[in-house]
Amino acid sequence: MNATDKFTQLMRETRTPMPASRKVYIGGSQPDIRVPMREIMQSNGEAVTVYDTSGPYTDPGARIDVHEGLACVRTPWITARGDTETYTGRTPYALDDGLKKGESDTLAALRLQAAGLQRTPQRARAGGNVSQMHYARRGIITPEMEYVAIRENQKQAWMAQYLGNPEREARLAGNSFGASIPRVVTPEFVRDEIARGRAIIPANINHPEVEPMVIGRNFLVKINANIGNSAVTSSIEEEVEKLVWSIRWGADTVMDLSTGKNIHTTRDWILRNSPVPIGTVPIYQALEKVGGVAEDLTWEIFRDTLIEQAEQGVDYFTVHAGVRLAFIHLTANRVTGIVSRGGSIMAKWCIAHHKENFIYSHFDEMTEILRAYDVSYSLGDGLRPGSGADANDEAQFAELRTLGELTQKAWQQDVQVMIEGPGHVPLHMVQANMTEQLKHCHEAPFYTLGPLTTDIAPGYDHITSGIGAAMIGWFGTAMLCYVTPKEHLGLPNRDDVKVGIITYKIAAHVADVAKGHPGVRARDDALSKARFEFRWMDQFNLSLDPDTARDFHDETLPKDASKVAHFCSMCGPKFCSMKISQEVREYAKVRGMSDEEALSEGMQTKSQEFKVAGGEIYIAISKAP
Repeated sequence: MNATDKFTQLMRETRTPMPASRKVYIGGSQPDIRVPMREIMQSNGEAVTVYDTSGPYTDPGARIDVHEGLACVRTPWITARGDTETYTGRTPYALDDGLKKGESDTLAALRLQAAGLQRTPQRARAGGNVSQMHYARRGIITPEMEYVAIRENQKQAWMAQYLGNPEREARLAGNSFGASIPRVVTPEFVRDEIARGRAIIPANINHPEVEPMVIGRNFLVKINANIGNSAVTSSIEEEVEKLVWSIRWGADTVMDLSTGKNIHTTRDWILRNSPVPIGTVPIYQALEKVGGVAEDLTWEIFRDTLIEQAEQGVDYFTVHAGVRLAFIHLTANRVTGIVSRGGSIMAKWCIAHHKENFIYSHFDEMTEILRAYDVSYSLGDGLRPGSGADANDEAQFAELRTLGELTQKAWQQDVQVMIEGPGHVPLHMVQANMTEQLKHCHEAPFYTLGPLTTDIAPGYDHITSGIGAAMIGWFGTAMLCYVTPKEHLGLPNRDDVKVGIITYKIAAHVADVAKGHPGVRARDDALSKARFEFRWMDQFNLSLDPDTARDFHDETLPKDASKVAHFCSMCGPKFCSMKISQEVREYAKVRGMSDEEALSEGMQTKSQEFKVAGGEIYIAISKAP
């Protein structure tokens, strides 16, 4: 099978709706606000509606051609505001795709394939500002804000039957650690959170295909997946398929971390085919433009790269502005030094020139660029700890304090900001990271990689980090960057991507439950009810990964009859605790008793049998009644 045929086959698989599911749309105050959700039909006639990140790919009625890109959901909203202008953007150079000697035949062929993905860029009118924060601070509720409010509520009506027991709700109430989570998210609440800087909606005006989502402490915890080709392996087709695969399993945003060749063209394909926000680390591409020599970087090259990516539609930039010259010596005694790729690039530049980080020095000018396109900042943690031994040291927290300073500078121009965090942190030190971030970064959303809670498990770092992710999500982190089993070992393939995403969907959900996010536990209860009632197919379909759940079950009980059996292979037909519980309830119902009365009667019966048998703990088998 050639690469094109394989790509077509994989895309066909990712376009298949999830089991027992259909796409539904919840309308807003105007006809073009249609918020997608996934409705899971159960065998008992009930429907469970869940948050859906898969975009139009799981909608059988959507027409999709990856050579043309997705429909532009937001174009009418952007146009209606009347504060943008189209213009002739910068001309793409071969150097944008990592080629120093001009365009190759291969690049020419790739760009020809991407011809249908080209768009005329837009920007704010001269001196203007098109950021969601700017609108929010002027008291304007945008369609994007209304959209995310509807999305966050997840059609709460279905949840009522699972959340109506006052005793249970009081017993299971979460601890939000000071977050201000409303019972119902309103468009006005979204506007206020964005105006205060406590949430962001990453949505570049040049990425109209994006289905708006919100990142903030008082909203559902989100997850990010990383994709990207490298100088060693991977292709454009693989990255597009990896994008669609990622959002199928629940990635709320995706970062394109491409290096090597064809970076610009790869990004065209990814952005035009992405319904979720796309983030990048612009310094990676800037470094390719200078042949990988960090010392040769300049503000002018970096600035040009920012504009290039903003014109394409990148929604948020990771910039390592907090790696200041004065902080680099603080890493000298670390076990693992500087582990951030972007952080090490900027540290090397600072030392080579013995000058302040040019991203820090030109921060205000950079912010002017971002506000013209509504690109959000993701202020990078270039000095994050790369091992538990280096966690919470002065280098890490000196940078964090600087990121807090830069947050306020960005807010002066109404540019949206989130803060990146570690990294590798032992479990007992995780909460301090959230405490310090809230203290110094003024409640801007926190976005963390893990953190990994131990360093002894290469190949299983999705688990070591998932533990830390659940904890820090509970304490207040707004978005979790996934870790795959390949962390520290190699570039993840599609299976690794899925494992990483499912691990982090678990962590995010666990955090939401622990925070007491309204209604979020209803899915747990719906699945538990299906499990207790031996509705095996419903149990599979309500899970985060129906395919794996079904496959594991079918390894030992593959027949269709087993899908209605009142036992599984763990306990067998005679020792299933849930089956026994059901029999107790049926016994009680027939005799008009409560479950407690039936259990008491059963215990008394067994007591009498014990006495009749002689009252001995051990008796010969031949004497047993």
